[in-house]
Amino acid sequence: MSTTTHAVTTTTAAGPPGEPFVDTDLAADLAAAALDVARKFHDGATLWVIAPQWEPHAHHVAVEFVHPVIVGKRALPSVALVEPDPVAQARVACQPGDLLLAVATADEPAAVDAMRRADAWGVTTLWIGCGPRPPAGAAHHILWVDSDDPMVPATGRFVLMYHLLWELTHVCFEHPGLLTAGPEDSGAACVTCGDEGRLAEIVLAPTEAGGRALVRSAAGEERVDTAMLDHVAVNDLILVHAGTAIATMDEGR
Repeated sequence: MSTTTHAVTTTTAAGPPGEPFVDTDLAADLAAAALDVARKFHDGATLWVIAPQWEPHAHHVAVEFVHPVIVGKRALPSVALVEPDPVAQARVACQPGDLLLAVATADEPAAVDAMRRADAWGVTTLWIGCGPRPPAGAAHHILWVDSDDPMVPATGRFVLMYHLLWELTHVCFEHPGLLTAGPEDSGAACVTCGDEGRLAEIVLAPTEAGGRALVRSAAGEERVDTAMLDHVAVNDLILVHAGTAIATMDEGR
């Protein structure tokens, strides 16, 4: 994608005079995220948004995508999830191929939990925030303001980021050749059975120890053997290989 994003500077309370709103690294992250978002929307995705600490941001992101202000731009399906338990809401709402965007700090429990479960739900994740960064791999796209200023969420910097994300997504739509991804590398797989390790979430626990559980993964729902695990419960995250649950994924793993 040939997109140039210029650094925007400010002399307001958002930061010291001359501090860039969008530096080179963030511009690159935004461009990569927008391309992925455009491809997902092209394939029929819905964007689900959570912002447990700052509910107005969730509404603002959703409105930005579903109600474009520029004539001729597409209205893109986007919904703010603002119930007290956004993880439970996202679990019900998200379908494989969807997008999940969180506006939150790296230590916000609901955002952390939603991001770590997203692969089992089959959704692509984006995380907008500030302060200490989430660990590498915590989301597919991390769009971050490296500042410890607690006022950052109120200065307009988050708003600028998701406005740019929206605008760059529509830039991608103007180039249809970008919307079809090339062949993906399937990654390492077992040479014996051809099956990879997949993150899954328990939907129905087995009725007896070591029995078969109903799980949900990016591939859909399936029954898996749990004989290798001591105990599993509904909503537990597990790793599945060749139809067998081989490990529980405790928080932080």
